[in-house]
Amino acid sequence: MTLFLTSSPCIIGTPNINPLNGLVDGLLHFTHHVADAVYITSDPDNVAFTDGFGFGMKDSLEEIGIKMNSFHLLDGRNERDAEKLIKKASLVILCGGHVPTQNEFFERIHLREIMQDFKGVVLGISAGSMNCADWVYSHPELPGEAVNPNYKRFLRGLGLTTCNILPHYQQVKDNVLDGMRIMEDIAFNDSYGHKYYCLPDGSYIFSRGPGHEEVRGEAWLIADGKREKICENGKIFKI
Repeated sequence: MTLFLTSSPCIIGTPNINPLNGLVDGLLHFTHHVADAVYITSDPDNVAFTDGFGFGMKDSLEEIGIKMNSFHLLDGRNERDAEKLIKKASLVILCGGHVPTQNEFFERIHLREIMQDFKGVVLGISAGSMNCADWVYSHPELPGEAVNPNYKRFLRGLGLTTCNILPHYQQVKDNVLDGMRIMEDIAFNDSYGHKYYCLPDGSYIFSRGPGHEEVRGEAWLIADGKREKICENGKIFKI
């Protein structure tokens, strides 16, 4: 299995796949320019959301030269077909969105178990990348979540990587939620005994399995209450 765990695969403000840090070249190489793709939503009951972003991603991947032999959306409409669709797929795309909502859907369709034997390419997008971890760090995102004592910040993920990703770093690094700074007051405090890879759009984690994981592009690491820059655009940081 080959993983491209992105913050966002697209150039900011456009639907175009971002060639920065070798993403386009990597996708073309490991898909061999052709795919049977399944796009898995983060919001199984929001048909307009799934259709809009799903078919938009299909168009974007075709624009870089990946021919779609087949393309299926997977959401609440056809969740019973999850195992059948994924077993026939060579490319699985994990949508962005609200991490806990997507995590619950993944649990419902038993995606962790289904993906264990998958041999193709996984393209993670934001929440989809986050949910690939064995144990997902799901920092509060929506108003009220940071002060909700029942909000779960650690969730069982797909087990495809041990890396915890914080996406859209350029956008969220200075955000304040429920009167607390997302990074300094929340993520830092939750990082003791953990490592979080902060990725701006254009950076991603590339993985071919344990011992073969690397950050590609600009990135920061939060661990044990501290943050340090670990990589630059055009560079690779081996995990």
